[in-house]
Amino acid sequence: MEKFTLELLFQIIGIGSASGLIYKDNSLLIIGDNSGFLYEYHIDSKDLKRYPLLENPTENTPKKDKADFEAITHFEDSVYVFGSGSTEKRNKMIQINSSHKRVTATNDITNLYAALQSFGEIKAEDFNIEGAIYNGKSWFLVNRGNGSANKNVLFTIEGKNLTTDFAILSNNYKLPKIQGVRSSFTDAVLVDNSIYFLATAEDTKSTYEDGEILGSLIGSINLKTMKIDFTQKISSTHKFEGLTLYTNSKEKIEFLLCEDKDTEVLETEIYKLTLDKK
Repeated sequence: MEKFTLELLFQIIGIGSASGLIYKDNSLLIIGDNSGFLYEYHIDSKDLKRYPLLENPTENTPKKDKADFEAITHFEDSVYVFGSGSTEKRNKMIQINSSHKRVTATNDITNLYAALQSFGEIKAEDFNIEGAIYNGKSWFLVNRGNGSANKNVLFTIEGKNLTTDFAILSNNYKLPKIQGVRSSFTDAVLVDNSIYFLATAEDTKSTYEDGEILGSLIGSINLKTMKIDFTQKISSTHKFEGLTLYTNSKEKIEFLLCEDKDTEVLETEIYKLTLDKK
């Protein structure tokens, strides 16, 4: 898949630091890593609603205090939002009813994140969950390897729950460099039997501090072999952090992407990425 087009589709005023999105029924559910809200944007009407994920939520939470919601996924009538785990305050998993958008459970997944760090041999300072997938049986979480160890890891988790009863598998990946800097996972989504992922090259050795953005790429992992099928650079300037399926046909596959500009400005740009299958 070398042929692609990337285009700016529209801009949403009222959301900043977008870090994940879900497309469904011509609407978008969006999270921001600075924000304590879940946003719902109706594409046709351009109507934007927000729903609290935390008590006393704010839209530009100070960095040291934020829950750092970086990953969002859904299955049937539930939406799941994950903190990155990059500090002790970022270990929450929020479950939301997809109909009325109310929080149905707030889970402390400190034990899970500790187990992932141990199993994946990732130091606490290199741990940074940026993408989540749930297919009703297995969870897939991706660790962004933007710490000094460049630990890009795809975790597969199965069990009765994510707090006390789970089993873990892990796969490590050496992603391509962009301008001499190793790229690292920023999101992932399941399409048929493949996990499509975004990765960004950011000139930093910290999961906490931001750095110069050098570009982003897309790729896919075969769910059966857990090997990378392809990677394709899609930008030299954007830090894409959200990925959701838009359309899928025999000829092409389209995704919607959101960008985290690491600012407090409450505006988000949504891009459409088209990959040719021929």
